[in-house]
Amino acid sequence: MFGAKMREHRERAGMSLDRLSTIVRFSKAHLSRIEHAESPVPPELPGKLDMAFGLDGTFTDWYVLARKEIHPDKFRRRMELEARASVIKEYAPQIVPGLLQTEPYARAQFIVHNPKATEREIEDLVIGRMSRVAVLLEDPRPDFAVILDEAALRRGYGGPAVMRAQLAKLVDLALTPTSYVQVLPFGHGGHALAGGSLALWTLDDGSHVAYEEAITTGTLVEEKAEVQAKIRAYDLLSASALSPAESADFMRSVMEELL
Repeated sequence: MFGAKMREHRERAGMSLDRLSTIVRFSKAHLSRIEHAESPVPPELPGKLDMAFGLDGTFTDWYVLARKEIHPDKFRRRMELEARASVIKEYAPQIVPGLLQTEPYARAQFIVHNPKATEREIEDLVIGRMSRVAVLLEDPRPDFAVILDEAALRRGYGGPAVMRAQLAKLVDLALTPTSYVQVLPFGHGGHALAGGSLALWTLDDGSHVAYEEAITTGTLVEEKAEVQAKIRAYDLLSASALSPAESADFMRSVMEELL
């Protein structure tokens, strides 16, 4: 639908792909793939199309639907719940959570995960990952909190420059009006959430949902008693982690070691 509407508006405006490419600053080949539904829609494109065609948020609204199709079926339920959340809390043991990743970090992670993937396949995955980042930019923005195990900061992807940029983004988010980041140092030892990542969502109707994720699987937890147990485990871990200010200092020290 998005690609068909894009082609329809372009042709109605008497605009070639070459001309549109110049305006929105995406390659002609990339735009052609989007029109033929052969490539996912990059998050930056809808707003540029609205400007190019003189529209008031039309493509931006269509993108809300289109971005759900970027992700495999098994992740769409997660995407739907994540988009409904007014409060998002995450524990990340090994990798910086997708909502906080920079584009180079995400790209490096996908390359490591599947070294046989083509460049186009990797770019499609990166587009999908960056589309999730938009959740934290919605109006109103959800409150976001994350506890990062020290391993997530020290396990490098993409080399020192990529990791420094990723850590710098985390430092900027360590304490803002809508987000805070905490670090759990190795010295803390074992805890109830060790073994996999966890996301906790407070939805727009006030209900709570948990999502546990391993390497290749994810499980939604909606049973009230189980969710409450995970919320308590998260709260205990948050109380044991460094404060946002201390966490920012810790991440800066890791950045200095990457020189």
